[in-house]
Amino acid sequence: MYFRIYAIIPPMSVFIEMTPQDCYFTVGDHIHIAVKAVPGASKTEFAGIKDGRLRVRIAAAPEDGRANAELATFVAKSLGCPKRDITLLHGEKSRLKTLAVPLAYRLQWEKIIEGEQG
Repeated sequence: MYFRIYAIIPPMSVFIEMTPQDCYFTVGDHIHIAVKAVPGASKTEFAGIKDGRLRVRIAAAPEDGRANAELATFVAKSLGCPKRDITLLHGEKSRLKTLAVPLAYRLQWEKIIEGEQG
């Protein structure tokens, strides 16, 4: 089955066609990752891909930015990059988030995604 999901990326207003399994795309020199955060888990881990978003269970409460910090730390550690390279673009107070990661980590990211789609 094939769905058309269009994402508008400011300020460029570019339409990108995505399939349900696409949870990331390249914009300039960054990878934008669509995430659904599930806070309050017993441990932080990737939990598959659903509805075009990478699900991440987070072992932190969603208060005072703790879950966002834990998410950034986990993604950085998984990619082997500094935490300062992970940027939260959208969803500071939402479970639906968009992260930006430098394009230099694309190969590491694709290995993670292959494991989740498995």
